[in-house]
Formats: sequence, structure tokens, C-alpha cells
Amino acid sequence: MAGEIVVNVGGVGYQVFIPLNVFYRLPELGADVKLYIHTHLREDALQLFGFQEPAEKQVFLQLNGVAGIGPKLALNILSGIPATELTRAIKEGDQLRLVSIPGVGKKLAERMVVELRDKFATLEAQASEIPAQGRDSQLIQDAVSALVNLGYRKAEIEKSVRDSAQSGKQNLEDVIKDVLRRLSR
Repeated sequence: MAGEIVVNVGGVGYQVFIPLNVFYRLPELGADVKLYIHTHLREDALQLFGFQEPAEKQVFLQLNGVAGIGPKLALNILSGIPATELTRAIKEGDQLRLVSIPGVGKKLAERMVVELRDKFATLEAQASEIPAQGRDSQLIQDAVSALVNLGYRKAEIEKSVRDSAQSGKQNLEDVIKDVLRRLSR
């Protein structure tokens, strides 16, 4: 079904909701896939939302911060317009483009422009300042996120993760194993 997939991770299937443009860019059935996941916890449900690019996930999170936009509507918005176009439309105040997205009315388009214009400009400025060492920083972010999801405090593990990544560990699994080993001492 478009809009959601089941990702097999170590023999366990996880239902992941994705924008349609991500769905159409997925590899063949059974092939490896890398997604940036946002875990949304509600009183009655635990939902996973997946994106192929960190920027898509960031736009999704910013949309969730707008009053009246929940994760399902944010996903619907990103299904109707690519993240880069959405960012541009909001920064330019192009409400006509925003209203053309299914589920977005005039008032919501106005609210999106007012609440997100400055945030998207800040995000763009931060993205241009990130050095070429993006792979290492992404590895560190992924490892910290995984360990936080395992129950460790972010402040407690960040230094260990950085040290492990800088000691030559090249993949996420090795970094996490190394940090867990360090923490168990």
C-alpha cells in the first residue's frame, strides 16, 4: 500500500508511514533500504515515520510544530509537494502553491508561512554551515539517537559516541558496540 511499508529489521517487521514521493523512490522489494525514522508516541499508538533524506525528516518535524498539523497531515503535505519545494514556497510566502496541496486550506497555509518562514531560513543557514564531514556527523547523530532510544541519557553518551567514531569506527553497529562496551566498564 502506498504511504506505508513494512521494514524487516532482524526478522521483525516494522510498519513505517512514508510520504508518497519516498515510496516511489524505494528500491525493489527485498532490497536494503535506509530510512531516517521519526518515532511518534501517542497515548494509544506508537507510529514510525520514515524519510530518505535528513532534510525531509527535518521539514516533517517543523510541520508537526505548527498548530493544527499532526504527523498524518504533515506526511500528507510532504506527499503532495517535495520538501525542497515546500520550503521554498513557505519562505516566499507562496500561499497559492500551499493551498494546492490536498489537506491545506487558506488559513492553514497562512499559519504555515507565519510560523515556519523564519525557521526554514534558519535551517537553510545551518545546513550551509555544515562542513564536508557530514558522514561522520551523521554517524554520530544516528548512534546517539539509537542509544537514547535504548534508554541512555543523551548527555551521558555523546562524548563516548564521538570518541568511538573518531577512533576509526566506520559503521553504526561498530560505534554502538564500542560505546556499550565503554559504558559497561
